[in-house]
Order: sequence, then C-alpha cells, then structure tokens
Amino acid sequence: MSGIFDDVMGKLTNLAASSGLAEQVHTYLAQLLTPDTISSLMDQAQKAGLTDKVRSWIGTGENLPISTDELRSLLSSQQVQAMVDHTGLPASTILPVLAHLLPVAVNAQTPQGEVPAKA
Repeated sequence: MSGIFDDVMGKLTNLAASSGLAEQVHTYLAQLLTPDTISSLMDQAQKAGLTDKVRSWIGTGENLPISTDELRSLLSSQQVQAMVDHTGLPASTILPVLAHLLPVAVNAQTPQGEVPAKA
C-alpha cells in the first residue's frame, strides 16, 4: 500500500509543480511564516499532539513528514479557508501539497534550529 501512496504523492507533487500550485503555496508560506506564526504553529501542534513533528522542522535534524489528516488537525478551519481564499483552489487540492511543503518551509525559516526572535 505504501508504494501506491508514494506513487500518488509523487504524481500529485509533479502535478502541483507543473501547474504552479507548489510555487504559489511556497510563496504564500514564505509570506506567512513569520516568527509569530511559527510560534503559533508550535502552540497548535501541542494542542494537536504533533509537537515532535513540528519541532523536527525547526530543529537541525531530519524533517518528519506530516499527513494530510494530521495537517487538518494542526491547522484551524480559518487558516485552511484563508489558503482556499488566497489560491482559489479547494482544500482537498491544497492540503496534500501543503503537507509536502510546510516542513521544508518551516525549516527554511528556522535555519539556526530555533524560532527567530520576534521583530
């Protein structure tokens, strides 16, 4: 089953890249991921039981993956709706791409392995 899932995720990632969705989501994340929002994400992760995953993205080690279902439990309905409004795409299209890109984006915004000081 894992091979099928990996194949589907690979095709979804390729589709997102070719359609510009990955770039659009990545640009949105770069604007969104400030020290304040990363701190809020950590708070949300604690409430969702996903602290270890999100902390791995901030740390200097390997980024743990997050599933679409886990991402749904991590993000509020308002956050998901804001992405839908921003991109004009349904959550079912955005969330798998976001699950792939969010760990990388958080990692890129925390190069020293910790959340940067608030401005």
